[in-house]
Amino acid sequence: MRLLVVSQYFWPEIFRVNDLVAELAARGHEVTVLTGAPNYPEGEVFPEFREHPERFASYHGARVLRVPMLARGTTRVRLALNYASFALSGALVGPWRLRDATWDAIFVFQTSPITAALPALLLRRLEHTPVLLWVLDLWPESLSAVGAVRDQRLLDAVGRLVSFIYRRCDLILAQSRAFVANIERWAGSTERVRYFPGWAEAVFVDQEVATLAPELAAFREKFKVMFAGNIGEAQDLPAVLDAAERLRAHEQIAWLIVGDGRAAGALRADIERRGLQERVHLLGRFPLERMPSFFAGADALLVSLKADPIFASTIPGRVQSYLAAGVPILGMLDGEGARVIVEAGAGLTARAGDGRALADNVLALAGMSPEERAAMGARGKAFGAREFDRKVLIDRLETLVAEAVERRRTHS
Repeated sequence: MRLLVVSQYFWPEIFRVNDLVAELAARGHEVTVLTGAPNYPEGEVFPEFREHPERFASYHGARVLRVPMLARGTTRVRLALNYASFALSGALVGPWRLRDATWDAIFVFQTSPITAALPALLLRRLEHTPVLLWVLDLWPESLSAVGAVRDQRLLDAVGRLVSFIYRRCDLILAQSRAFVANIERWAGSTERVRYFPGWAEAVFVDQEVATLAPELAAFREKFKVMFAGNIGEAQDLPAVLDAAERLRAHEQIAWLIVGDGRAAGALRADIERRGLQERVHLLGRFPLERMPSFFAGADALLVSLKADPIFASTIPGRVQSYLAAGVPILGMLDGEGARVIVEAGAGLTARAGDGRALADNVLALAGMSPEERAAMGARGKAFGAREFDRKVLIDRLETLVAEAVERRRTHS
């Protein structure tokens, strides 16, 4: 099949869409990616891309076309302009850059912002090509949940935009079953909604034994609780610091944060304000290919989300990656993410925002024998392979694409 993937984020930024594109290309599909200049999460265009953009014009056999857009910066105004600029540039420049190509289907990777789907809908209208929208973030509710937008009139306007987009997609793929009711609210029905969860990236599944990251050498004798991923408002890392503060006297416990994001500066300041520099360590951001070496050195992998109904309906993508790593998981979150961890028998969970319970779970896990923790990690790995198998899910996506093509043909 000839597939166009529309995503505001793409390699060398670290997102699951990279893995999806590589696998689809490996299966013989002709894949083109419409995206922007890489600038997530730091907020500035990656220096290596700025110096040699030609090196980023293809990815595992897929063609990569990039439209101009404003980098996200560090302020909310810049972020809003970043969102708007990709939608506008994608809609104006995208069709011109793609004028000589045709596709069987268009696939939209929809994290924030929902506006990234607008260029795909324009191409749908121009080319009469079906659009599949993979919803990984629920707008406008997530905007309210992180405090990005508080004005109800603006939230209502975003809701109308979401409804406009959903109603024009041929199929909507929900990353969590709990998303379906929300999508129905804006789409008007669930007739075109299909459950389609994420998976662990190939780097975590295909690598049996990972060499330990040298950055962890200083913590060799510690019980290492590792958070890996985006550092943002949704992850509620102040609540994680509450737990670290409660365990300040436990010198054998090291809290390691691997990643970066818009809230990293505030987190660093909070660590200093609480005097936790000897307990909580910000190791920085590393390429996805190196993450198995960090996970392999952790005693527990931590996932957290703020207390909000929208986040409770989400399965954070890192949960699948953590399961594949075979390391016990500590969760401080509600709903679907916690359910997966408990159902898998893969770790211990606390309610979202409950630093006291997280601290208790860290002590409980540290008090287990290595054999007990290894069994917990093995259960998680087996569950992940059963429920979130990458091959099975991408097989399913191929079927969904064929369904969208047929729907478009019969309804045109």
